[in-house]
Amino acid sequence: MKDLTAQQSKVLNCIEESINKTGFPPTRAEICQKLGFKSPNAAESHLRALEKKDIISIAGGSSRGISIKNKKSSSDGSVPVIGLVAAGSATLASENIEREINVDPSLFSRNVDYFLKVKGLSMIEDGIYEDDLVAIHKTNDFKNGDLAVVRTEDDVTLKYIFKENHKLLLKPANKDFDPIHIDLKNESAEVEGIGVGLIRKN
Repeated sequence: MKDLTAQQSKVLNCIEESINKTGFPPTRAEICQKLGFKSPNAAESHLRALEKKDIISIAGGSSRGISIKNKKSSSDGSVPVIGLVAAGSATLASENIEREINVDPSLFSRNVDYFLKVKGLSMIEDGIYEDDLVAIHKTNDFKNGDLAVVRTEDDVTLKYIFKENHKLLLKPANKDFDPIHIDLKNESAEVEGIGVGLIRKN
C-alpha cells in the first residue's frame, strides 16, 4: 500500500494478522510486544498516522477498537446484548436480552449475532474485563484456541477452548482461575458461538 512508512506497514500487518488469527484486533500493548516497541505511545502514534491516512478507524472507549477500512461501511444493524445465563435457558431467549445496540458490521471479522456482557475476571489478562461486550458469531464450529461461548451442565462460560479426542479444556486468561476440564463421555457441553470482537463501553 503506497504512502506507508515501513513501521506503519508493520503495524497494519500486525492488525491484519491478529484479526485473521483471533477475530480481534490487537491492543496497543500487543502491538508493542509483537513489533518490539518500547512504549504504547509508539504504537499509538503509528495507529493515528494510519487513521489519518484513512486506512484504519479507531473507536474510542475500547482497547481493541481498531478496524481496517478495506471496504465501505455497511449500514448499522441492531444486535441484542445479553448477560451470561444459567444452564437450561436458551442464550438468545427473549428474557435474557438486556437491550439492543446499533453497530457497524464492518468493525468485526465475521457476522455478529449477539453481544455477551462479560461477568467476572477470568479473562482479564487478555484485556477482556467485566462489563465488556464480546461480539459473538453463533456457530458450533471452532478451532483450538478460539474464544468460545460454551454451555455446560452448570452454566454458560466464555473461555478459550481446546479439544483433544473426547475431552475439552476451557482455559481462562487469569492465573487465579483454574481451567475447566470436561470429559464428553460423561459430561455434556455445547459450543454456542465464538468471539469475533469486543466493545468497551466505559
